[in-house]
Amino acid sequence: MPSPSLFWIFDHHFPVYLSFMPQLALSTVLYLLLATILWAANAIAGQLLVASISPVTLSSVRWGLAALILLPLGWRVFLPDSPLWRYRPRFLLLGLLGVGSYNVLLYLALQTSTAINVTLIGASMPIWMLLIGAIFYQVRPTFLQVIGAAVSLAGVIVVLTRGVLDSLLSMQVVMGDLFIMLATILWAFYSWMISRPGESTERQWPWAQFLMAQVMIGLFWTMLADGVEIATGFAFIDLNFWTGALIMFVAIGPSLIAYRCWGLGVNGAGPTVAAFFANLIPLFTALLSAAILGDPPRLFHGLAFLMIVGGILISALRRDPQ
Repeated sequence: MPSPSLFWIFDHHFPVYLSFMPQLALSTVLYLLLATILWAANAIAGQLLVASISPVTLSSVRWGLAALILLPLGWRVFLPDSPLWRYRPRFLLLGLLGVGSYNVLLYLALQTSTAINVTLIGASMPIWMLLIGAIFYQVRPTFLQVIGAAVSLAGVIVVLTRGVLDSLLSMQVVMGDLFIMLATILWAFYSWMISRPGESTERQWPWAQFLMAQVMIGLFWTMLADGVEIATGFAFIDLNFWTGALIMFVAIGPSLIAYRCWGLGVNGAGPTVAAFFANLIPLFTALLSAAILGDPPRLFHGLAFLMIVGGILISALRRDPQ
């Protein structure tokens, strides 16, 4: 996991800011990039695990391991004087949206859809982020944010169609596509919630305790869903070395490291601008898929990358009106 102190050195001792993104510190950009790379790898790992472990069981095992790893750092959140207990309803909802539902829906989506398609549909997040911000948080999007969303989404479509726009007419929607669309909407709500803390001191919590509260409550919701999967006879697990290694990876990288980085990135950039970085996930997924399958990136991947990054840059030209 990248050291926050290292990024503090970048921001405070070397005033490095991207000239074309004046309000985004380099540390914020790196946090968001690392989170998106890890979540792209999570989609690949989830697809590789389809035949070895059922989706809800995978989510339960993943977050159970993540909780054990985080426990030595975050156990104080369970003490009677912890502020967690004063905000139980809020954290019940945070855990459900960020850990409990998104990941279950993601792994369910991978049962019938591909890793690239799942991450592509997830790249509609900026649209949902703008809508949720406007409707529920009275944050009106700027003109540049709307233009940036359109440009970035166009880049996603280029990847989806592999550069052949006529293929849009022949696309078929499967149940997995609907699962990931719902997951994306819920994640947009989660991102707005963590950027709007219940009180100003919430951001002052030790990061491990703040994440531990979400992981444990999310694990509670996931285990409830896993109980249904077990009761209906759909649960299974086939453990071997590679399966165990992949599960351990998703418990550490896409879980603890990515969630920590995403939280820092959202607080630094705002939920709307941060959402544009999520559009890089399908591109990273395509590149990782190409590396694993031995299929080199193609010209349309480069074009999509330029369009997606262009959308990010356009959206960040003005500070998010929060």
